[in-house]
Amino acid sequence: MKIAIIGSKGIPTRSGGVERHVEELAIRFASLGHKVTVYGRKSYGLPRESFFKGVRVLGFPSITSKNLDAITSTFLATIHIVFHSYDIVHYHGIGPSSLLWIIRFFKPRTKVIATFHSLDYFHEKWGWFAKLYFHIGEWVTCTFPHLTITISQSLRDYVRKNHKRSAIYIPNGCSVQPLASQEVLNDLGLKPKKYILTVSRIVRHKGIHFLIKAFLKIQKRREDLQDWKLVIVGGSSHTDDYVKELSQLKGKEGSVILAGERSGRELQELFSHAYTFVQPSLFEGLSIALLEAMGYGIAPLVSDIPENREAIGTAGFTFESGNEISLEKSLEKIIDEPDDVMWKGILSQKRAQDEYHWDTISKKTLSVYKNILQKKEKSQEKHMFARRWA
Repeated sequence: MKIAIIGSKGIPTRSGGVERHVEELAIRFASLGHKVTVYGRKSYGLPRESFFKGVRVLGFPSITSKNLDAITSTFLATIHIVFHSYDIVHYHGIGPSSLLWIIRFFKPRTKVIATFHSLDYFHEKWGWFAKLYFHIGEWVTCTFPHLTITISQSLRDYVRKNHKRSAIYIPNGCSVQPLASQEVLNDLGLKPKKYILTVSRIVRHKGIHFLIKAFLKIQKRREDLQDWKLVIVGGSSHTDDYVKELSQLKGKEGSVILAGERSGRELQELFSHAYTFVQPSLFEGLSIALLEAMGYGIAPLVSDIPENREAIGTAGFTFESGNEISLEKSLEKIIDEPDDVMWKGILSQKRAQDEYHWDTISKKTLSVYKNILQKKEKSQEKHMFARRWA
């Protein structure tokens, strides 16, 4: 198959859930002999054309502002697709998917698929016009493609309820490579199993400010926790004001570390030695960082939104979303119960391997591609038969 994937910033991934999702699928498709092209942005550091693990990567220019970076690059990539031949064009995200109607109109024989990752209009960083556009993009995502995929069961139910259309559930996945080395821990002044980890984009709806406040309150009254740290991994997503707010909130004591974006070996080490992983987000799609934490055998503490509860099942701990006091009590409780944390970590790892392995996810996605192409072939055969006997 010739497959075009559009909607991510590009690969190899530096940060971002959609970017990781696209990378993990694309390299597996290519390893099976499929011709895969990933469309991305020059603003992500991509050259015009490159190759990564058998995947062709094309970087397109964009207007590099918060509101126009993604959509302008996606528009140029979409026009490029119009003039080239693909069997499958797969859009990711409701913003980029707003343009998939162009492919449906100009390339009616090409099968178009869209993956619904999250309700992006809830991000506080967006203004009213961007939020309106995301609503339009959601409608297009659920109306115009040949098939809509959702990464969580709750999103699948949302599509059925609000758009009266069936969607296929194929979740995010995780890829785990535990490391015994501790180079990044030494650089950051961390001790194994004496730090709490969270990994996400630094945006307000991720609830990181709740986590900082809860951790500092616990540490302030507990002498035995003075050498513990809270490590926050992630970078700004056009949210510099929020990053500044967190910097002020964490104070100067050094107990809270804003570690910036980390990837590869550094991120693997941080996952490998964390005591627990906390996800205090107010809403999610299905967090890859959470799934990866589970894959490392970390017992997660998550806000009780449906997507987080779906991910952990019974293999983790929850607190009331948006409730700082609930987070504080739950975090202190699991710090004091290492045996329970260890057992939940074992359950988390098994759940991640059984339910969310990228090999399984890629096979399910390829099966969707093949099924939709087979329907196309049967339809063509039917028309040929009809013409023959007309």
